[in-house]
Amino acid sequence: MQAIRQGDVILLPVQQVDGQKKLDLTLAEGEVTGHKHRISKGQAELYEKDSTLFLRVLSDIALLTHEEHEAIPIPQGNWVVKIQREYEPEGWRYVAD
Repeated sequence: MQAIRQGDVILLPVQQVDGQKKLDLTLAEGEVTGHKHRISKGQAELYEKDSTLFLRVLSDIALLTHEEHEAIPIPQGNWVVKIQREYEPEGWRYVAD
């Protein structure tokens, strides 16, 4: 499996999921707009350990949605959720979405 990107969120495949199960399926929330990267369809679980999110997609496909981006199908499997960073002359910064 390959990495999947939507805006500032990137999902990377991992062997296993670890952490405390979360009640919602929000992967990231915009600081300015309040828009959310979230799983809107399919069967999935979200876990958190040491401020890192892990997504387990149980159905064949889960749909990752966001108000400003096209919905993306996420295949069954285990994923770590990261916020992308970019380099500027002043140093590394998180991508704003």
